[in-house]
Amino acid sequence: MTDMPTPREPLGGRVPRQKMAKPPRPAAAGPRRPQRRPFGWLGRVLGVLFTLAVVGAIGAGVVGFVLYKKYSANLPDLDGLRHYQPQVMSRVYASDSSLLSELATERRIFVPANAIPDIVKRAFISAEDQNFYIHGGVDPLAIIRAAVTDALRFGEHRRPVGASTITQQVAKNMLLDNRVTLGRKIREAILAMRIEASMSKDRILELYLNEIYLGLQSYGVAAAAQAYFNESLDQITIPQAAFLAALPKAPNNYNPFRFPEAALARRDWVIDRMAADNVITAAQATAAKATPLAPAPFSRPPVLPGAGYFAEEVRRELVDRFGADQTTQGGLVVRTTLVPDLQKAADAALRDGLMRYDRSKGGWRGPVGHIDPGPAWAAELAKQAPPPGMLASWRLAVVLSATPAEAKLGVLPSPDAIGEKPAEMPLYLSDIAWARPAHADSLGPVPRRIADVMQPGDLVMVQKLAASPAQGRLAARPARLALEQIPKIEGALVSLDPATGRVLAMSGGWSFGLSQYNRATQASRQPGSSFKPYVYLTALERGVSPSQRFLDAPFVVNLGAAGEWRPGNYEMTFDGPVPLHVALEKSLNLVTVRVASEIGMSAIAKTAETFGVVDKMPLVLPAALGAVETTVLRQAAGYATFAEGGRKVVPTLIDSVQDRDGHVIWRAGGPTCQGCNDPARPPEVVDARPEIADPASVYQLVMMMQGVVQHGTGTPAAVGLTNRAIAGKTGTTQDFNDAWFVGYTPDVVTAVWMGFDNPATLGNNETGGALSGPVWNQFMKVALKDRPNLKFAVPPGVTVASWNAGGETAVDAFKPGQVPGASGPVDGVSQPADTAAAQAGAPGGAPHAAGVDSSLGGLY
Repeated sequence: MTDMPTPREPLGGRVPRQKMAKPPRPAAAGPRRPQRRPFGWLGRVLGVLFTLAVVGAIGAGVVGFVLYKKYSANLPDLDGLRHYQPQVMSRVYASDSSLLSELATERRIFVPANAIPDIVKRAFISAEDQNFYIHGGVDPLAIIRAAVTDALRFGEHRRPVGASTITQQVAKNMLLDNRVTLGRKIREAILAMRIEASMSKDRILELYLNEIYLGLQSYGVAAAAQAYFNESLDQITIPQAAFLAALPKAPNNYNPFRFPEAALARRDWVIDRMAADNVITAAQATAAKATPLAPAPFSRPPVLPGAGYFAEEVRRELVDRFGADQTTQGGLVVRTTLVPDLQKAADAALRDGLMRYDRSKGGWRGPVGHIDPGPAWAAELAKQAPPPGMLASWRLAVVLSATPAEAKLGVLPSPDAIGEKPAEMPLYLSDIAWARPAHADSLGPVPRRIADVMQPGDLVMVQKLAASPAQGRLAARPARLALEQIPKIEGALVSLDPATGRVLAMSGGWSFGLSQYNRATQASRQPGSSFKPYVYLTALERGVSPSQRFLDAPFVVNLGAAGEWRPGNYEMTFDGPVPLHVALEKSLNLVTVRVASEIGMSAIAKTAETFGVVDKMPLVLPAALGAVETTVLRQAAGYATFAEGGRKVVPTLIDSVQDRDGHVIWRAGGPTCQGCNDPARPPEVVDARPEIADPASVYQLVMMMQGVVQHGTGTPAAVGLTNRAIAGKTGTTQDFNDAWFVGYTPDVVTAVWMGFDNPATLGNNETGGALSGPVWNQFMKVALKDRPNLKFAVPPGVTVASWNAGGETAVDAFKPGQVPGASGPVDGVSQPADTAAAQAGAPGGAPHAAGVDSSLGGLY
């Protein structure tokens, strides 16, 4: 049989293919091997890694929890941040709102977030924390980036790269310390997350931008803008904002005045970051980087010159009242009583008086230094520091050459002169006749040639004098130099308004820069005869009349073991029976002692203590002549009470104090106005100050003190002040150590003192009238220039009458029954007091209205 062919697949159809059965697997000789699965080893590795990750996560969680519990246990509370009040400087202003001083431990100007320009905010965010608005207090990406960078720098001994966010910096700066430890960083991170959860981003940024230190004693962006560019914050440009944002890392290293190249490079880096963050455009970035850094010279707001003593006294009062922290960190706004024009006049009058004395009694004490007067004198002179106490209007000069009658001096231009160059100017012998050489206890002869005073190379202080035209017999004089010298004598002046007690001016010495010791408030000196008005007022209140006579004759007090005290008059003469009025005019010591012995020292002490002149007065007769201690300010306040008719005057330097929010937290007392805001009633001034003396007796004293200025020891104070109602009293202490004049009009009281810090004689006949009177006069001419010519008000119950005071016609005020020549008793004679007890200073015996000298057995 032949094989049959395989049938072909028909056209148009397909025959299904039959499934063939698989042949059976041959039996294996050994056991069956397991089937191999692809990627099995990878699964096992991943499983192990996953297991480790889970275990690690659990471990990390446990460790994290332990660390969190450990470092969050004693974290600071955030209430301090929520109610944060930044340390803000306090400012003190004069009465015309000119800046007097700034009080600060940190120079900061707080600016709320909505007042900080957006460009400043964005500059700091780009430089310090690009993800500020999206992270929750800690930036993980920044931490990773810093870790990688620090790892690459391992072994280079470089400071680790920071990864702190702005929020972390707030936590560190305001709640933690600056130690670089892992523990502190953990605490910082925990606090940052808490801060983010409880505060808005704007509040966090506000805290940061106002708290951060940016160099030049500036805290916060507003103070830094002022310090580096002399601009307010709203005037800051893009490159300036970038520079400020460059400072937080290292303010001292990027100080543009010391390291301009480093500062510029860091600024440009911040500009690039701002462009990368699309804060500014590429064109703006290019323009900003092309802008010079150009910082302005660091300068604080100008303060009123010459008011250092007043400002320091205000600072001490603020510290006493509010504490040091609130004074320097509380942002107080302090309005003071100081009148700038009067302060300037006070400084000028006092300094002129000190220089007058120094030129007449002090002599020339030599140059302040010596340099080479060669061609490079200007460069050498520029290296010399001005001596402490040199006035701003003076210049340091070097003697270049000298002839017998003239010296050529080299002088530099003033610091604020623009375009001015060093110059050579003449100094004439005729202008330095005062420069007699000073010896230990005397002065040498008047100089006859320039060489008697100075040599080439000497450094001296001078003042420029303008050219003066010919006037009468005086020939024209060219511009020249005047030789100057800082006096050794010191002084003080206080002027106040008696109606309110407001201190208008205060000079505490020659120069606050030379000595911060305020001789107006801190120096306790004997007032001498300027104390006598308190003695006489006490007598007047006890019925003594201005016309009553007391014996001007030798007076002896037995002091027991200390011997005898024998006071004397300045002229060392005795006038016999003298009216009280004349005794005050002539400042007769012997009459004053007799008055004190009659009325008793306890009564005088009570008057002085009530007036605030002394705190506790010794009950001894020498105290009646001013052998006590007081200050210039206290004397001014006491005499102001005279001017106010016996109402207590308390001096004040401060009108009001506002806190940082503008609330008035303290205001000075004084007269008030009732009805001033009520159109239905007339205004009425209410003076609630206590009346501490009888107005009639005070007015009697005022009339007598006017005689002191018109006819007595105080006449130098009234020169040129014609028709003004002026009362006052001179004071000169033992051995001429202190010179006083205290005087007043109805609306201005001024006290002047001159002397040495270490008490020493001013010289024979150097009295209060001769030294301090002209100073008072010079100042008061300015103070009274634009004031009305007021008269002292006459209280009810007194009669003003003229009478014969024995050689002069006196005008005085008299109480009923005291007018000389009127019917009835004039002197009100009563029984004499216990004279022996009174002389010993005890109050024993009744007050006596008449002058008594028991040794003569008569009444005067």
